[in-house]
Amino acid sequence: MRTAPTILHLDMDAFYASVEQASKPSLRGKAVIVGGLGPRGVVATASYEARRFGVHSAMPTAQARRLCPNGAYLIPRFTLYREVSEVVMGLLRELSPLVEPLSLDEAFVDLEAGGTAFDSASARATGERLRADITAATGLSGSVGLAGSKMLAKVASEEAKPDGLLLIEPGTERELLAPMSVRTLPGVGPATGEHLRRAGITTVGELAEAGEDELVRMVGRAHGVGLYRMALGLDDRPVVAERDAKSVSVEDTFDVDLHDRVRIRFEVQRLADRCVGRLRASGHSGRTIVLKVRRYDFSTLTRSETLRGPTDDPAVVREAAARLLEGVDTTGGVRLLGVGVSGLADYTQEDLFAQALGAVAQEAGAAPPDGVREAEETDGVTGAAVASGISGALGAPGAAETAVAPVEDQPQAAARHWPAGSDVRHALYGPGWVQGSGVGRVTVRFEQPGSPPGRVRTFLLDDPELEASDPLPLVGRPDAHQP
Repeated sequence: MRTAPTILHLDMDAFYASVEQASKPSLRGKAVIVGGLGPRGVVATASYEARRFGVHSAMPTAQARRLCPNGAYLIPRFTLYREVSEVVMGLLRELSPLVEPLSLDEAFVDLEAGGTAFDSASARATGERLRADITAATGLSGSVGLAGSKMLAKVASEEAKPDGLLLIEPGTERELLAPMSVRTLPGVGPATGEHLRRAGITTVGELAEAGEDELVRMVGRAHGVGLYRMALGLDDRPVVAERDAKSVSVEDTFDVDLHDRVRIRFEVQRLADRCVGRLRASGHSGRTIVLKVRRYDFSTLTRSETLRGPTDDPAVVREAAARLLEGVDTTGGVRLLGVGVSGLADYTQEDLFAQALGAVAQEAGAAPPDGVREAEETDGVTGAAVASGISGALGAPGAAETAVAPVEDQPQAAARHWPAGSDVRHALYGPGWVQGSGVGRVTVRFEQPGSPPGRVRTFLLDDPELEASDPLPLVGRPDAHQP
């Protein structure tokens, strides 16, 4: 524990929803819910206006619609969220070299290590300046907690929400924590909270009074000792500069279970491409390709294949994912698919194409080229089948089993899909966003960050003058094309 409140915790307020409100002027002050929009969708973030109706993150979207039927339900736009997060994290790194991001919208900062604060007055001034800088750079608000430990700084930022700052003076921790719910403490979830409630412990003060021995008896030594220390406000964990990512992955849950094997292959390849996009954006490559399949009965299977070297080649990842899919029985239907890459590195193996060629030659009965060996496979997945594009080109045996389905066998291109909240641009009216679509038409509101609430217009789904576009930055002059 420090003797000065020089650990800062920043938590952006309702981040995804706030980004959407800043990006879409007509939604400011309105209930906004960001998440999956289908029957199996889940709320990622709800604006404070939506929370008044009881909507919260991790709630099924269908339930949220019942509670808040007039809210704006939007798909997440992670590209924009990451861009905004990079701006915020850049401001934090100006304060200290020790910044520990927890997510896109949350991080710890060691102000003492950066020489920006040594006592309560300088810490408070730094926190207020940071909040002002974030608003100026992004148009968003964030809540700041300052304390002598990470745990207390996080508690303080939660108490400061929304758009506030709370500083916990060292020596006042126990007095502040005592009346708070035990659920305030990190690691106390619904199950532990209910277990403690049945024992008559509902506040942090009662937790401290129970004593270490009693807590160890109730929840075990490791958890009991930690709970007792937290109840006393003790936390010696240092702020650790951001850790390297261990893996990159993407997954989709489908509104209706997939049964068509060709469609499932198509979705796996689409996910592989998205995964590689994230991999490249992070500046990494990876050795191990992972396929995740959740079947109709909620059983989840994971298959992986380790390559001879790291790659960020979408063709290689697609081919590996396709091979892994061959080892999974999808007869009863699939509700979720995911593709990931682990074993990350900051370089790329250059001869993976030769590796694939070697696998083809080996299956055809020829010796592989010098220095090339068959890709290692894990988790019981056989690897005799060859990657689609190379197999088809060389006419290797078995290519028909694993090759990508020919164009005529792939799912027919559906009518243009315009999910609510997505960015569009019209040749005449400029940038806007989709309010909704159906019955062959799409409704678009033409506005952008910094503009007044815009007009609404409706078009045919296949209007050639309407196209998808990239998100606009939150801070900047409105586009001259705005009607």
